[in-house]
Amino acid sequence: MLSPETIEKIKTRMALASVFEEDLEESFILGSGPGGQKTNKTSSTVRLYHAPSGLTIKCGLNRSREMNRWIARRELAEKILERAQSELSTRRQAVEKIRRQKRRRSRRQKARMLDEKRKHGEKKAARARVDPA
Repeated sequence: MLSPETIEKIKTRMALASVFEEDLEESFILGSGPGGQKTNKTSSTVRLYHAPSGLTIKCGLNRSREMNRWIARRELAEKILERAQSELSTRRQAVEKIRRQKRRRSRRQKARMLDEKRKHGEKKAARARVDPA
């Protein structure tokens, strides 16, 4: 059984992810996997659907319906927070990429680039046809 402290931690995580109980649709479905007749006959697996985000979580880790309910809520909150972090991260990466592209090259970088271009031009000029005159 989950301790009251663990349940409180899950509730704070849900609040941080803006997951509210009224937004959740909870249903219980038949379990599967190891555990034999008991898990196959009882509806202890929890299916949570969070309408605002469109996420669905299924949790049937334990034989206890109550534990599965809280574990599913924790997984949902974690998934929503992870999605928000990745969106921020990709946005930050895009801004940084544009900043790097617009940044002016140092004198040394510019000299090296022009030197490479000059060498490349010489190499291509050496490939030109030789006139048989």
